[in-house]
Amino acid sequence: MAESTRLVDLVQERIDEFLEERAPQLSAIAEEIDDFVGTSRDLLSGGKRFRALFCYWGWQAVSTPGVGFDVVDEAPERDLPAIVTAAAALEVFHAAALVHDDIMDNSDTRRGRPAAHKRFEALHGENGWLGNPRSFGGSAALLLGDLLLGWSDEIFDTALRSLTDPAASAAGRAEFNRMRTEVTVGQYLDIVEENAWRNHPESELLPRSHRVIVYKSAKYSVESPLAIGAALGGGTAEQTAALRAFGLPLGIAYQLRDDLLGVFGDPEVTGKPAGDDLREGKRTVLIALARTALPANSRALLDELLGDRDLDARQVEVLQSVIRDSGAIDRVERIITHNVGLARAALETAPLSASSRAQLTQLADTVSRRTA
Repeated sequence: MAESTRLVDLVQERIDEFLEERAPQLSAIAEEIDDFVGTSRDLLSGGKRFRALFCYWGWQAVSTPGVGFDVVDEAPERDLPAIVTAAAALEVFHAAALVHDDIMDNSDTRRGRPAAHKRFEALHGENGWLGNPRSFGGSAALLLGDLLLGWSDEIFDTALRSLTDPAASAAGRAEFNRMRTEVTVGQYLDIVEENAWRNHPESELLPRSHRVIVYKSAKYSVESPLAIGAALGGGTAEQTAALRAFGLPLGIAYQLRDDLLGVFGDPEVTGKPAGDDLREGKRTVLIALARTALPANSRALLDELLGDRDLDARQVEVLQSVIRDSGAIDRVERIITHNVGLARAALETAPLSASSRAQLTQLADTVSRRTA
């Protein structure tokens, strides 16, 4: 394979091929369903592809070394297409999770575009249909997310069927199923914290918010893709454990960075309104740390405004200032640095290919320092 061919391009090609295959099937049912295909194409176009990259490097780490982010001729030709397909399945699963997440969070935008439920809401209004546009938008997007979940499973099954090692296929399926369960219950824990945090002692809020990070994001975003890749490559228990020891702390750092961006990120870069997590009432580690350091009056103000969907720009600035003055940003940055250090240390003596250790180290820097 040409040295210049990048994994992310192969993954996009595989996703596009799948959508091309499915589009006629949906159109044959009814022309209205074309809206599902169009929205799916937009959702699955571009993105950072971190999960695909971690899946690929998990596979490479236990098999043949690669060079840079390029997929090279030395990679086992028989299994490489299966790994690309598995990586594509992870990206389709992620798109489904984002659709459902935006519904639950009432987020209006995703990557600078209207979220799926807002697109369907607009479609309802443009056509002058009966009923409530918002209700239609949420219901349609829920179904789209379900469809994408089903498609991700189809794509993953295709990858498993094309692997040469049946044991690796079974191990990969087990890891995929575990990921799906963990991220779903992690999402539930997230909405529980938004609604039930007052029912728990102050001393429990930080560990509970950390638990949400682990199961909603850290495992799903980094650890699981690595473990899936390793399973598909026939990795040993020791190799998989090393990848998990790298992936979990890096996944925590990844989500902590996301939490900072959700409050202080530049909308022109993140594609989401400033302070979106504040309006959504996210009870993150950032918020938990801020509350422990704030005086009573500032803590009361934070609790009063956090989760108010109608926060205006000035109120967002007030909350940002309160959090900044608490010192929570610096504390989160230190935790990020600590977790990235743990991830790097896990690679030093890991029984993994040298090239994969180098690339995973580079990915650790990329995901922990990102601005979007």
